[in-house]
Amino acid sequence: MQPYERFYKIDKDFRNPYARDRDRIIHSGSFRKLEYKTQVFLNHEGDFFRTRLTHSIEVSQIARSITNQLSLNESLAEAIALAHDLGHTPFGHIGGDTLDECLKADGFKNGFEHNFQSFRVVTKLEKRYKGFDGLNLTFATLEGILKHSYPYKKSFLPAVIDEQFDLHKHPSYEAMIVDRADEIAYISHDIDDGVNSGLITFDDLRESELASLILQKVAAEGVGEENDEMFRYRFSSHMINHLVYSLLEYSRHGVEAKEEFPIGFNKELETQIKKLKKTLFVKMYQHKNIVRKMYAGKQAIIGLYKGLTEEDKMLPEFYYKQLAFRSKHRVIADYIASMSDRYAINFHNEMYGKL
Repeated sequence: MQPYERFYKIDKDFRNPYARDRDRIIHSGSFRKLEYKTQVFLNHEGDFFRTRLTHSIEVSQIARSITNQLSLNESLAEAIALAHDLGHTPFGHIGGDTLDECLKADGFKNGFEHNFQSFRVVTKLEKRYKGFDGLNLTFATLEGILKHSYPYKKSFLPAVIDEQFDLHKHPSYEAMIVDRADEIAYISHDIDDGVNSGLITFDDLRESELASLILQKVAAEGVGEENDEMFRYRFSSHMINHLVYSLLEYSRHGVEAKEEFPIGFNKELETQIKKLKKTLFVKMYQHKNIVRKMYAGKQAIIGLYKGLTEEDKMLPEFYYKQLAFRSKHRVIADYIASMSDRYAINFHNEMYGKL
């Protein structure tokens, strides 16, 4: 017997079902494309800004830590976390909103919704098996991708989805944890990226009670001035720790008592988080530099949708074949949603003669 040959003779998969889900997600094409999809800053603007991929990894790490402390299933939380953004279009939320507008303008009342698109990616659009579509994930992982924290009763969902997933019911605790881990991750890393880019300052954040508390904790360490790189790193670390430990303190009893919605923060912290997110929206997400880039992204989505609608032979073979049995507009939307930022930009420039 050759070295390690015995490992290949295992008849039964040694992974638990949710670990297998995680591995199938990581090895999917849609997961790899997240590396070049916008979180806040367009991918080509700098090597150190977060992308959808790095964001998903950070969410996964936070979710695993929380589930471990609450004696829940880490592998399930990890799988949901890694897949939760697979349905996002290029250019962040503006891309999805624009695609939604394009579809509705053409009479598709369902439009585009990135949560459901993530579900469609892992059940329909990824092709890894000859006999069926999707990644063949477990029910619990699919439910977590679809519902996030709360019941997901949407008018545009097919009745069969409601029948299978009981959309009026809340998902697993692990799914709820991923939803809050997502919030913790993007609050902390958006501030980090925003300060690093110069779009927002720690002085801007002082109007937030939560940010002020974290700034006091960092200052107490004596790590340097606020414009130092180390200060920014320590701020992110303290923000994540504060929110994770606060969530654990609030949620532990509810999980043990098997309450319906136990995962969250106390009322005071929930209010502080909302106010901080409002500050980020006004000071950073609506900053002229971000708005300019997002407007350019919006025009690219509109141009791609229009061009592919007028000349569908530009579709790749995988999508072009689907025109025989699916709506052309939905096929085009799926193709555009699958694109990375740079691919969308390059394709749009080529389509309109900017070679």
